[in-house]
This record gives sequence, structure tokens and C-alpha cells, in this order.
Amino acid sequence: MISGERQNVRQKAVRWPCGVCSKGVGSSSLQCTSCQKWVHKKCSGIKGSMSKVVKSFICRGCLNPVTSTGCTNVDGDANAAVETRIQISWNKFRQLAPLLTNNDVSLIMRGRLYSSCVRSSMLHESETWTLRKENVMALQRTEMRMVRWMCGIKLKD
Repeated sequence: MISGERQNVRQKAVRWPCGVCSKGVGSSSLQCTSCQKWVHKKCSGIKGSMSKVVKSFICRGCLNPVTSTGCTNVDGDANAAVETRIQISWNKFRQLAPLLTNNDVSLIMRGRLYSSCVRSSMLHESETWTLRKENVMALQRTEMRMVRWMCGIKLKD
């Protein structure tokens, strides 16, 4: 619970926000050559000297753009949306892999975590897709691969 005094405290707007974390940038920052946003060195993922990368630096946002997943092509097909959501769900799964594959965590808790984080990211906006059988199979295949990985079962077993 926040007291009345602290409730009115707002973050002041920064002149040059980081393109990744939105905090103000200082002297150790790079400008993306694609979107022209400034990025902290720690947010850029660059190790060592920045002088070699300054002229050709491209931020994470430009390298991995978030595409609109609700759009379909002229035929009403949702192939691009399904492929994008599968990639996003694999990224989320890899972020959570230490927890999802940890045998010290109960299978029920791992299943809940998987369902709330990974499956929900895979199926986000799926109610607007016009799915074909191949799309459904791709989503099912992806989910089964992730569940097998969580349980430590190989396909050959």
C-alpha cells in the first residue's frame, strides 16, 4: 500500500530515453543506425570497446522487430501469424527453461507456469486467425516438443 505522499511522485520524463529500458542515457551509450534511438551499453549487449561498433550498431528492437500477429494475407491465411507466435513462444520457453526443466519444481507448478506464460504467448490473438490444418498441426507439434523438453523425454524414448 502506498501512502498519499508517495502516490503523487512521478518519474520525470527524460530527454533521451534508452530504446530498450526507457531510462535516461548518459555518456556510455550508442545510437542505433536504424531507428536513431540511444541505447545504454549494458542494454546493447556489447562487451568491450564500443568504438568498433559505433558506426554499424543496430539495437535489439530493430534486429528482432515485433510484428503484428493479427494480420493475415490476401487469402485469409494466418501462416505468418502462426510462425511469429511460435517463435515468440520458443523465446519465452527458453527464458523460462531453467524453471520449466527443474526437477525440484513440481510438475503441477511447471505446468501452470507453462500454461500461463508460454502457451498464452503462443495463442495470443489466435481467436482472430483463420487456421488451416497445417497451422493447427504446427502449433500442436510445437507444444508437444516443449512439453517433452519439460518432462525430460526424448522423441526416441
